[in-house]
Amino acid sequence: MTGTRPMVDIMFGDFLFLIMDQLANQAAKQHYMSGGKLKVPMIVRTNLGATRRSAAQHSQSLHAMVAHIPGLKVAIPSTPYEAKGLLKTAIRDNNPVVFFEDKLSYQMKGQVPENEYLIPFGKANIIRQGSDITLIACSSMVQVIEAAAEQLAEQGLSAEVIDIRTIVPLDEQTLVESVKKTSRVIIVDEGHQSFGITSEISSRLAEKAFYYLDAPIIRIGAMDVPIPFSPALEDLTVPNVQTVVEKAQRLISGEYDHAA
Repeated sequence: MTGTRPMVDIMFGDFLFLIMDQLANQAAKQHYMSGGKLKVPMIVRTNLGATRRSAAQHSQSLHAMVAHIPGLKVAIPSTPYEAKGLLKTAIRDNNPVVFFEDKLSYQMKGQVPENEYLIPFGKANIIRQGSDITLIACSSMVQVIEAAAEQLAEQGLSAEVIDIRTIVPLDEQTLVESVKKTSRVIIVDEGHQSFGITSEISSRLAEKAFYYLDAPIIRIGAMDVPIPFSPALEDLTVPNVQTVVEKAQRLISGEYDHAA
């Protein structure tokens, strides 16, 4: 509020609970409470994601929690290229932005241009065009749905793959238009299944594209349990490629049963 543009680093996303008063009751609301006179151009950079053997207090994906707070923007890159472009946009934004990076993605390598480029907020990325089903995700789950789309292609099934990039603002139009085209959709997210990103996107698609759907909207999220420390159990809690492929096959064939 004094004119600087700070970037605050929170080592684990789980620790957001420790700063929620400052973030949700102060940073997110100052512009509104001051009648637009004050701005809080701040970035809170943190992470999300399980399967890193960090146990229940260091493995949560809490992006839905901050997305629920009006006044905060939420960006979630899926690749090194996306990380640079979205972060540079966040730095220039006059609103507080929570910037989530997946822990597993820190090992990812990719081409990143040295020249200046920005990726706009609220503009999803259609990574792969398809006609049979739409697969929607963010963060490391983008790699999961990309791999699933490859497997489906080997079976002659065409999946459209979309990286939402930012959940606030959300590019609702791109998602709706894709579902209108394919008539089937699976939404994948590493946050817990209940009351999360998959629920919000599903709701919007049901409101805007219901009469174009030929099958139920399917959500695949993390189990509603604290993340286990046991590697064998931890791997079972988060979405995987095979689950996406199997559910997509059943949706496209018309055999999907919600009880299955």
